[in-house]
Amino acid sequence: MSDRKNSSAIRLFGNLKVRPKLMVLHNLFFLVLTCAAYFSLIPLFEKQVADAQARESSILQQNPSSGQDLNRKESYAEALERARLTLFLVLGSIYVLAVVVLESAIMPLYVYRPLRRMLEADAATQRGDRDREMIPPEDILGDEIGQIMRSRNATVAELRRQEDELAAALRRLEEQDRLVSLGLLSASVAHELNTPLAVLNGSIEKLIETTDDRPTLDRLARMQRVAKRLQRISESLVDFSRVRNQQMGPVTLRPLLDEAWGLVAIDDKAAAVEFSNRVPPDAAVVGNPDRLMQVFVNLLRNALNAVEAGAGKIDVRSRCGPRGVTISVEDNGRGIPADVLPDIFDAFVTTRLDARGTGLGLTVAEGIVTQHGGGISASNRAEGGARLEVTLPASR
Repeated sequence: MSDRKNSSAIRLFGNLKVRPKLMVLHNLFFLVLTCAAYFSLIPLFEKQVADAQARESSILQQNPSSGQDLNRKESYAEALERARLTLFLVLGSIYVLAVVVLESAIMPLYVYRPLRRMLEADAATQRGDRDREMIPPEDILGDEIGQIMRSRNATVAELRRQEDELAAALRRLEEQDRLVSLGLLSASVAHELNTPLAVLNGSIEKLIETTDDRPTLDRLARMQRVAKRLQRISESLVDFSRVRNQQMGPVTLRPLLDEAWGLVAIDDKAAAVEFSNRVPPDAAVVGNPDRLMQVFVNLLRNALNAVEAGAGKIDVRSRCGPRGVTISVEDNGRGIPADVLPDIFDAFVTTRLDARGTGLGLTVAEGIVTQHGGGISASNRAEGGARLEVTLPASR
């Protein structure tokens, strides 16, 4: 029963907050210290008084006087009481002063405030307030509490880093789920497109056989190229994200870019935009022409959508470097928003998720360029507009 009561008392004391607990402990310490000093000094003083009284009594025995002896004894008793009272007041004052200084200055500065700062930071962490969850380095001292603070900051920083990585992974997973759904849909779309495209291609061939008019033949030839390209795109819809074995060979860039612009120029807006192909006639890369056509059609279509009719300019240039041939597509449009630019090649990042865009054009272009062993980058021009650069292996 006694052990249970002791355990309950210890438990009750242990459940106190740090400040009341420390107040009890250091008050108890100073009280014990004061009592020890008091009860150690008083016997010494009493002995000194008794010795003085004994010496005086031996001297007075030579000339005895009872009245004087009684007065002497009373004075010694009063002196002893005053000494006890004085010692009690002095030690009590020291005790109170030590408790006040400790509790008002030392403990708040080195114990209570750091603990309160940690509790506030932990509360901010629980609320998800990242601006207030880290303890500023200037508030951290070099003692054990400071070590705990630094360890806590490092733990929270690592936790937030892992949370950010997990959130990014979840976003990528969501994008992949959407791509999977799109892939399933594309298989159905490809199946539905193949038959009418075959009919359309056959009809165009019949029309070519029935006319000798040059402008009509040129228009029909363009229609035939578009129809064949649609057939090739239909074939690649099902597996656009899968690396395929493709025929690679030298590809001359200038005619490829002219043809890509010719496909984009089906849009009526292209007639009011100035297009300039400054790629040298002998510039060539190693790749698959159909897949590279898909890349540059996407880039040129994006540039066309970005510029204004009547004042828009699209320039295509190339330069040779140690990594291969770099083709840059530049426009004088509004440029790429700063918040979109870092993730421009991620799926569904485009701000044009409407009838004119699916959010996959640049993602598919990046995949094709990567499969060719090249790279693609996007930036904003200092004079305004966007610049997309594609680097591909040069043809030897």
